[in-house]
Amino acid sequence: MAGEWRKARIEEVAERVAMGPFGSSIKVETFVSSGVPVISGQHLHGAKVDDSVGYNFISEHHADRLKNANVQRGDVIFTHRGNIGQVAYIPEASQFERYVISQSQFYMRCDRSKVIPEFVVAYFKTPEGQHRLLANTSQVGVPSIAQPVTYLRTVEIPLPSLPEQRAIAHILGTLDDKIELNRRMSETLEVMARALFKSWFVDFGPVRAKLKGRWRRDESLPGLPAHFYDLFPDRLVDSELGEIPEGWGVAPLTEIVDVNPTRSLHKGQIAPYLDMANMPTRGHVPTDVVNREFGSGMRFVNGDTLLARITPCLENGKTAFVDFLGEGQVGWGSTEYIVLRPKPPLPEEYAYCLARSDVFREFVIQSMTGTSGRQRVQANSLGHFQLVRVPKLVGAMFGRSIKPLFALSSAVAQESRTLAALRDALLPKLISGELRVKDAEKFIGGTLT
Repeated sequence: MAGEWRKARIEEVAERVAMGPFGSSIKVETFVSSGVPVISGQHLHGAKVDDSVGYNFISEHHADRLKNANVQRGDVIFTHRGNIGQVAYIPEASQFERYVISQSQFYMRCDRSKVIPEFVVAYFKTPEGQHRLLANTSQVGVPSIAQPVTYLRTVEIPLPSLPEQRAIAHILGTLDDKIELNRRMSETLEVMARALFKSWFVDFGPVRAKLKGRWRRDESLPGLPAHFYDLFPDRLVDSELGEIPEGWGVAPLTEIVDVNPTRSLHKGQIAPYLDMANMPTRGHVPTDVVNREFGSGMRFVNGDTLLARITPCLENGKTAFVDFLGEGQVGWGSTEYIVLRPKPPLPEEYAYCLARSDVFREFVIQSMTGTSGRQRVQANSLGHFQLVRVPKLVGAMFGRSIKPLFALSSAVAQESRTLAALRDALLPKLISGELRVKDAEKFIGGTLT
């Protein structure tokens, strides 16, 4: 069906292919508070460079000295070392006009009279494109692409007409945009839940509002019905944690949360498996869960919270809330997980909010032991973490407040998984020409350059 599509080498359709800076050119000491953002692997998880993650910056002067590594809107960024296979382009609506790529990246600037960046990225996201991109890799030491610039120039890609490229990009981009919108919505819902956790159990906002006579009318507090405030005392008292609500008390975490509770799963049984690579660093939803024969690892059920306990996964924030299993299912994963589950009447989501809180994360990171590069938190060290003992009615009311937020967040995430499956099914068919866009020029509104 794609008989009229010709093949073209990257060097035929690129204005430029170039490497990132030399290894010592960008390091922690060169970072500044603002300036030119440095793109790293964390920005390349989707088809577009992700500005929402945040950046390290170097000065304008430093970026000028690294002019060969400066990139702009429309440039396609590849990873050649470490997490190889990543590819994304800088969209026209990017936050910045100018970026610098890291030492582990290289880039392509498209000749837009021949190919658009969206199509190039789509091709290299297909199984065929990934195979071509990774065919010249070395697995000795850190995985890397040998002579990435020279090699990329020789890679051939299919080259439909520009209108058909734009039509394909439009279809895939619409799905990607909806997935991205869902991701942001899911994260916003979770941020709301975590803000409520912090207000009630870290800052004690409702108690402080009552102390100042502002309760029921202070709009800066989470929007709660007036009778909720009746559950909170109107005094703070001293404790080993500092001031806490009167009557709440302090307890070690292990009195409030079960750590690594027993779950039954027989060796050889096929069960949902969550790999460490798919643990989320933002949001509570894993990127992928697969069925795998159980060997050895931590087991979990719906309502459990999973916390990565090993460096650098812990510092990177790998944490998940389990709500993706079927009824009665037991899942499993890395031995480097710690499983947390609150004791009733606290809601299951309480442990996830706790695991994401700054005070808890600081404690567990400081509790890591072991040799450099292989440090981990021992589960028994969590017994030294102290937290307030939440009254039953307050705990129950917290559950009533946040469960709808987590449920909606999970529903949005499930929709995104469905859309991603559709996109992944369409992608190779569209890029290969097996599935064609009829009247591509009309489809994209007659735009043709």
